[in-house]
Amino acid sequence: MAETAGQGGSESLLFLTDEQLRKGIEAMYFAYRGFTADPDRILEGMDYGRAHHRALHFIHRSRGTTVNNLLAVLGVTKQSLNRVLRTLIDDGLVEARVGRRDKRERNLYLTEKGSALERDLTDAQQARMRAAYRAVGPQAVQGFRQVLEAMMDPDLRRQYQRLKEGGA
Repeated sequence: MAETAGQGGSESLLFLTDEQLRKGIEAMYFAYRGFTADPDRILEGMDYGRAHHRALHFIHRSRGTTVNNLLAVLGVTKQSLNRVLRTLIDDGLVEARVGRRDKRERNLYLTEKGSALERDLTDAQQARMRAAYRAVGPQAVQGFRQVLEAMMDPDLRRQYQRLKEGGA
């Protein structure tokens, strides 16, 4: 990626070339492969995939979230999510409880077993991110997060903000 003039380079971030942008895109692809590789290895022998991982992650982040809220956060079809949830519930990782306010809703919670798996998956990703953050320093960490947030569509950015604030 381009350096800013203040960091010794003569290029400005406002004037990135197509080639610099391509290099950034490629870096995102390879970083994503690394970011997902560790959890993929953990899930490999369990017949779970990334959809299961994402469901576990967001159920953990928003205890008691509804199926409809999880659908909105994950951006998947109801059929796809139901398949994933059915497996996680049948395997004793997720519990679906009838809603207190609305009996038609199902609120989702991780079981002890589900919490343990979610923790293993998150620990693996946190170790990779922690090592990367240490390698680049705090200023780069903040800049990286700002770039990711700026890339989000407005609706997704609002969902992300709610999660950051501890909401569902």
